[in-house]
Amino acid sequence: MGSRSALLALCLAGATAGCAHGNGAESQSAPQTARVGSPAPVWSEPSVPGPTLSSSALRGKALYLNFFATWCPPCNEEAPAIDSLARRYADRGLQVVGVDVLENARKAASFRLQHHLAYPVVVDGGTLRDAYNVNGLPVHVFIDRNGIVRKIVVGELSAQRMQDEIERVLQ
Repeated sequence: MGSRSALLALCLAGATAGCAHGNGAESQSAPQTARVGSPAPVWSEPSVPGPTLSSSALRGKALYLNFFATWCPPCNEEAPAIDSLARRYADRGLQVVGVDVLENARKAASFRLQHHLAYPVVVDGGTLRDAYNVNGLPVHVFIDRNGIVRKIVVGELSAQRMQDEIERVLQ
């Protein structure tokens, strides 16, 4: 119940932007906190379909991290578009990774199956949430092939905006 309460607080805190709030600013001073224009934090998390996935295994790929929770309506609404883009851009070097925030492997697997996702989902116990200062859901992070964070967007995105950001990190 504790992590569900924490997730509910994330969603309620940002009801004005779907399940998110904030202005997209990345102003944390911790060394492993993501900032636009800086190297992405290093991570390794349990994944579905298992066992683990790490940032080092994705080196050289453009990366789209999508922070979500199974109970977040905008997260569920965006999933088909994200999957479509993941499939379309995979051959150009894009790797999408879903980041299920503070839930469990069963829920992450269920979300992945429900939305027929081709991309992996990591089960984040808080490491990535903290590294990316996630304080609402959904959150979209776009990282270029050199591992530099290029954009962090808090709140729901249109498929066109997702595609535009993907195109930028693939350049």
